[in-house]
Amino acid sequence: QVQLVESGGGLVQAGGSLRLSCAASGRTFSTYRMGWFRQAPGKEREFVATISRSGGSTSYADSVKGRFTISRDNAKNTVYLQMTSLKPEDTAVYYCAADPGSRWYTVTEYSYWGQGTQVTVSS
Repeated sequence: QVQLVESGGGLVQAGGSLRLSCAASGRTFSTYRMGWFRQAPGKEREFVATISRSGGSTSYADSVKGRFTISRDNAKNTVYLQMTSLKPEDTAVYYCAADPGSRWYTVTEYSYWGQGTQVTVSS
């Protein structure tokens, strides 16, 4: 079992930056691939980024590539999402997730989810 708790969301102006954190419980954090997803009002939850167990491999949605960076600190059981050059269309609840199957980009592949943190980008 893994429990995930996100933090770091808030209100920011367009062009600004935020760093989200996701703290995981348990001793097996380093054995899980991790992902970030987001869900805007009235829309389906969508993939944002994923990182391998060691942190050596990352992948991003095209909409955030070059602006967002996912990273992890296995000693702290924490995964991060650094968001820069934020746009109003980045407004959403952001979720971290753990332990996907083979399709890392798919919501249903992940076994564990946090409760989400709201990010609002004003124009």
